[in-house]
Amino acid sequence: MDDQDTESSIDLNKHPSGIVPKIQNIVSTVNLDCKLNLKQIALKARNAEYNPRRFAAVIMRLKDPKTTALIFQSGKLVITGAKTEALSKLAARKYARVVQKLGFPAKFMNFKIQNIVTSCDVNFLIRLETLQYHNSPNYCAYDPEIFPGMIYKMKKPLITMLIFSSGKVVITGAKAVGDAYTAFENIYPLLKEFNKVVQKM
Repeated sequence: MDDQDTESSIDLNKHPSGIVPKIQNIVSTVNLDCKLNLKQIALKARNAEYNPRRFAAVIMRLKDPKTTALIFQSGKLVITGAKTEALSKLAARKYARVVQKLGFPAKFMNFKIQNIVTSCDVNFLIRLETLQYHNSPNYCAYDPEIFPGMIYKMKKPLITMLIFSSGKVVITGAKAVGDAYTAFENIYPLLKEFNKVVQKM
């Protein structure tokens, strides 16, 4: 549905395939540059949980932007769940602010996007066996008994894709949204080449 609604506003110079992969998750990190007392944070902060026997970090959640942070004693934070790079940074700043308000001398250093996960549907079936046969094993691995999708490793940009015979594609490992878009446009002609020609009504 979403793809149909936005089709008319797609910039075909940027997305020649007419398909824009949708951001599913952004993982970022930030360094607060101070040691943290996790027990104290868990006791005083709302929306925080800490079970040191299970995991060595406080898990904190924000409603806006809807994200989750893993807060480590070292002062490192890992933020997941944002749908844009700007929202990921905003969330990281909000978590840093919460920690500051709890009395820690937290700074905001080395914010970095670590992974952007996007996905899309090419709207045709893909012959994965043939695609694998025509490509170097250095790039793609496909063993349907272990995993139903093909794992395709692209060198430029450095991206990993999960390609399913249904036409669904998941793009992971991008450090910028533009890299995910470029990777998809690079692979799209290849996917078209191995299209299972099926008459769609």
